[in-house]
Amino acid sequence: MRLIGLDPGLRHTGWGVIDAAGNRLSHVADGVVHTQVGLSLAERLGSLYRALNAVLDRFAPEAAAVEETFVNKNAASTLRLGMARGVVLLVPAERGLPVFEYATNLVKKSTVGAGHAEKAQVQMMVRRLLPGAGDEENACDALAVAICHAHHAATARAVALAAGGAR
Repeated sequence: MRLIGLDPGLRHTGWGVIDAAGNRLSHVADGVVHTQVGLSLAERLGSLYRALNAVLDRFAPEAAAVEETFVNKNAASTLRLGMARGVVLLVPAERGLPVFEYATNLVKKSTVGAGHAEKAQVQMMVRRLLPGAGDEENACDALAVAICHAHHAATARAVALAAGGAR
């Protein structure tokens, strides 16, 4: 199954594509969509929308996983992040892809084994689990979201098979 992980942000949205076959994960591609700071909010959201559509066109994932947003102290920043996150959720949903959301601590726990891991630990584990992964922080975060979903989807499939087999 091909998965895309997405780490939303108005200035920098990370994306990472992996293939998951059973317990085996392999890196396909990753990158970051950067929006131009001088543009209006609407233009930046449109740019993000078009760039993510191009990524989905190119890599054709079967599911998307998105990191949930934490609320920070600056309400205006949180609102702008929420708008970018809406675009990030919309793009795969508009294509009929299932979209899954994961809390930051669950992503860290699934990748590193500790929910309060440092970013450097997450990046190191992503590179270890997915040789060839890039160095950009937002892309590594997106790959971690994809890894989290791969693990949780595999567990959900196993539980469903067990439940179906027990009937």
